Amino acid sequence: MGILAWIVFGLAAGFIAKFIMPGRDGGGLILTMVLGIVGAVVGGFIANALNFGAGPAEFDLRSLVVAVIGALVVLFVFRLIRSRAG
Repeated sequence: MGILAWIVFGLAAGFIAKFIMPGRDGGGLILTMVLGIVGAVVGGFIANALNFGAGPAEFDLRSLVVAVIGALVVLFVFRLIRSRAG
């Protein structure tokens, strides 16, 4: 259930991250959702490793913030990789 909850958070986090960091990434809605899901999962693992305890057992603001931060990090790394490749 934990991973499934982070996927749901990731969908929302992807949209929020794209709003915070707008740009022409290509891929559209699908890429935004995938980056958000990956970012939320990464953010969740990092938060749990740091004993931040932002597990998505219940929807709260802390879990959403962790998901958005993770999505922002993944979006930033994606843009770095894409700019160096192209």
